[in-house]
Amino acid sequence: MRPLYAPSQVAELLRRYRLSPDRAFGQNFLIDRAVLAATVEAAGIGASDSVLEVGPGLGVLTRELAAGAGAVTAIEADPRLLPALTETLEGVANVELICGDALTFEMKRLPAGSLFISNPPYNLATPILRRVLESGRFRRAVVLLQREVADRLVARPGSRSYGVLSLVREHYGDAERIRDVPPSCFLPPPGVTSSLVRLDLRPGVRVDPALFELIRDAFRHRRKTLTGNLVRAGHPKAVVRSVLEAASIDERARAEELALADFRNLAEQLHTCSDRPPRNRLY
Repeated sequence: MRPLYAPSQVAELLRRYRLSPDRAFGQNFLIDRAVLAATVEAAGIGASDSVLEVGPGLGVLTRELAAGAGAVTAIEADPRLLPALTETLEGVANVELICGDALTFEMKRLPAGSLFISNPPYNLATPILRRVLESGRFRRAVVLLQREVADRLVARPGSRSYGVLSLVREHYGDAERIRDVPPSCFLPPPGVTSSLVRLDLRPGVRVDPALFELIRDAFRHRRKTLTGNLVRAGHPKAVVRSVLEAASIDERARAEELALADFRNLAEQLHTCSDRPPRNRLY
């Protein structure tokens, strides 16, 4: 069989199984050998590693992951692809193929210290990544994302892309953009440039509802001051001013000027001044 990432091979598989990429599933199949190699290299897979992949598509990346990992769990939402995947993964004994929803998959099935390596559907990339971060099961994630989302993940204070996702990611670990990926690396080509991002996650980090709620409230209106946004969120103005003064933060500052340590300090101080429980929708 010719290399599965070859455009002709992908097109032949689609034709033989009478498949067409479905926008509802965000299907753009990787056809670039260099991007495939960069993904595997960035992941640093070892023979004892357990890997989760969401959206295996035709199995292009799945086969490469299986060649280096101890076990691969691949979750595919589109049942139409299962016959093609059965063919391309034939003889690959360490892959568990699941037809299901990655947003309801029980992450606790995976051992602690697993890897998340994926080209997920762009319309679901953020909630999937959120589940990966919150689960505490992964030590590393290597993900192909829409470049705009990648910009937000790796952004630093003061930049245009810096915001809620930047800070939530930093709470869990470090991020590095490996490379940008043009539309021509996919079949069909998406309408946007993508980026390959690596996340190295710290063990034992838990969800912090009070911190995440504060961050979300602080960025609710980006052109407004931090003081104004927190008051709109229900914090008494006198309390906000007092807390900002104690933290040596100018009351005219905007949220994008603050680092994660600043938000942690503010969350702790606001918690002592309020008995309001955190709301459910955190970010």
